[in-house]
Amino acid sequence: MEPQLFQGLDGHHQMVQLPDDQRVYAIGDVHGRLDLLIKLLEMVNKDIAAHADFQNNVVFLGDYIDRGPDPAGVIDHLIDLSIPDTTCVCLMGNHERYMMDIAKGTALIEMWFRNGGRTTAKSYGIEVGTSDITQDVDQFRDALQENVPDRHWQFLQGLKTSWRIGSVFFAHAGVNPARSLDQQTEQDLIWIREKFLHSERDHGALIVHGHTPGPEPEVLRNRINVDTLAYQSGHLTAAILENSHCRFLTT
Repeated sequence: MEPQLFQGLDGHHQMVQLPDDQRVYAIGDVHGRLDLLIKLLEMVNKDIAAHADFQNNVVFLGDYIDRGPDPAGVIDHLIDLSIPDTTCVCLMGNHERYMMDIAKGTALIEMWFRNGGRTTAKSYGIEVGTSDITQDVDQFRDALQENVPDRHWQFLQGLKTSWRIGSVFFAHAGVNPARSLDQQTEQDLIWIREKFLHSERDHGALIVHGHTPGPEPEVLRNRINVDTLAYQSGHLTAAILENSHCRFLTT
């Protein structure tokens, strides 16, 4: 997509306001596609090198696990990631929260498997069958807690639910239009769909999110969606925000 200049809801060019020296790369839902993550980060590094006049920030919008073949590898890569002179922020997705809830015994394993959790279990060396649940629930939870490295649990527990710079607000799923940005709940930030997606209101910031997949990035006056169904399409996308403009990198 060509670079775009954002318009506020009143038609003026005022929606995106970042500090003059700041650039943000916002990366959509990875879902176990370590191969695409590595490829996209190579593209990001080349772009950073070509535009050295900015202070760079890379924001990962959540849903690192499930569906794709190597969720554990994705988490490992993010933990070890270091981009010189760049701030990296990892946000929580609903899939990370659900995995933590499974480990605590407050979520249904069957539902996790139906939504891609089987690939995550396998990537941590836990044998699972083809049916929704093929073993004792407590035994499975014990295996999950034991097989997932401590540093992975620490990473998951340390994920932020939102991040803001200037007039841009980042969250996995979006925001509740009925609440101010400083009153959002974790439930809405990582799970919300229709109420947010159908809202045309000015949320007080441009919202950059993933969670709801589409064939290409979705650019509206009050939000940008960068979930391009990477695990299935092979297209992992980063939105690049600088000054009042946005452009995209896609594998």
